[in-house]
Amino acid sequence: MHETKSRLLYILLYLWQNTDAEHYATTGDILTYLKENGISCDRKTIPGDIAKLCDIGIDIEEERSRENRYSLNSHLFTLPEVKLLMDAVESSKFITAKKSSELANKLSQMTSVYQSEELKRNIYISERVKPMNEQIYYLVDNINTAINQGKQISFLYFHYNQYREEVPNNDGKRYHFSPYYLVWNEDHYYAVGFSEKHQRITTFRVDRMKSISILCSDAVPQPKNFNLPDFTRQVFDMYDGTKEKVTLLCKNELMNYIVDKFGDEVETSPTDNSHFKAVVEVSVSQTFFAWVFQFNGDLIITNPSAVVSRYREMLENALK
Repeated sequence: MHETKSRLLYILLYLWQNTDAEHYATTGDILTYLKENGISCDRKTIPGDIAKLCDIGIDIEEERSRENRYSLNSHLFTLPEVKLLMDAVESSKFITAKKSSELANKLSQMTSVYQSEELKRNIYISERVKPMNEQIYYLVDNINTAINQGKQISFLYFHYNQYREEVPNNDGKRYHFSPYYLVWNEDHYYAVGFSEKHQRITTFRVDRMKSISILCSDAVPQPKNFNLPDFTRQVFDMYDGTKEKVTLLCKNELMNYIVDKFGDEVETSPTDNSHFKAVVEVSVSQTFFAWVFQFNGDLIITNPSAVVSRYREMLENALK
């Protein structure tokens, strides 16, 4: 019985590594592999073993001929899915170059050897800014454990001075914090939770945290009316102003940007052959003005006049 279970596992492993929708393994291939691993059986045994694997939900295709051929049709991830995950890993500013390479290689092993080689030829670790501190992964793991256990954490927090030296915040004292969520925003991880020092829900960037300890104290309960999407929009988009309806005059080629920013249901209408008008609801803030500025005059705030004046004032301050 033990040998049968081992044989089934070896057959499954061989099919996982060496077959896919375009590559098959013959009965002889499987027998050779089993023999190399100290397992002996005859040709008549293989079809029965394949049937047992199919009975538990393994998607194996059988092609009957003079010598039967088998292939594992569905790996855990499809080839496009693995490539998508690898692209996310490689492009992430949060993950170090070394760890990006390690993770990309591990992901390539989720496919057959043939697909893995195809993926490896496409691996490119971006030269964008990457962190050097691999402790980040353990920090994230500790925070996640504390969230799952409903416990508080303590940690040190730092910022960089003009000499690019780490300077401790809070006079070097540890922060006490009740973590509720981990949020990934613009390639940085943030812990969202209740800060004892600030006496409110706030965020800390994980890569600025050090020496995290999970405490025995239970976390401060999360308010029942707390809404994470609303909170993250306020914090990460810096929506610190009163919401207002603002009219924008845009060149036609900017429609994609308007839809990306404000959604498919944004109110728009043509004004002439080259421009359209968009009426959007925004919190008037420096973040909104910075977004407008990037279009170099191809997108203009036309109403209300008070918002136009505030934008002009910001531009004048920048010139000074």
